[in-house]
Amino acid sequence: MHVFVTGGTGYIGSHLIPELLARGHRVTALTRQESANRLAPGCRIVVGDALNAASYVQQIEGADVLVHLVGVAHPGPRKAADFRSVDLASAGAALTAAMEAGINHLLYLSVAQPAPVMQAYIAARAEGERLIRASGIAASFLRPWYVLGPGHHWPLLLLPAYRLFEHLPPTREAARRFGLIDIEQMVRALVRAVENPPTGVRIWGVPEILLAAG
Repeated sequence: MHVFVTGGTGYIGSHLIPELLARGHRVTALTRQESANRLAPGCRIVVGDALNAASYVQQIEGADVLVHLVGVAHPGPRKAADFRSVDLASAGAALTAAMEAGINHLLYLSVAQPAPVMQAYIAARAEGERLIRASGIAASFLRPWYVLGPGHHWPLLLLPAYRLFEHLPPTREAARRFGLIDIEQMVRALVRAVENPPTGVRIWGVPEILLAAG
């Protein structure tokens, strides 16, 4: 398959692209000029602006899927404005580019929801989902809560609480929705979603991500 990736130099994208290439897929990645050298060898590079669909739309014609991974690094309550100006704006640009280029499948990295915390972040991602859903394009929404990996380990301290909440009926569903996954599991689920496009909209919550990761 021909996979176009936005956010390919980020935490998840930098793990996903090598796996896609190893599985024989052709990968094109959008990046800023200063980050181009961070992309995996074998990946075709497109220099453009993730907030401006016109800067890259002509480079994605013929792709089978657009994987949108752009987002503010290390989300936190103080970055509420950035969630709309970067996360949501880039999702809108990706949708515009996908529609204009005739892409048949848009894979959107969203977040577990509903949630009692990080309201601005959740709202921006949920609005991104609504925009994509309203367009009619076939889409996959992957909704992790926190992806463990290099530099992303602090939630391991919460594992005892997670285990307890998973066994208590009042908190079991929420504990599963906000379950922790690691970067390898996330990548395997993303690859599975790329290789198995839906006919409508498919939501991959944490339980579905873990199931896909095996």
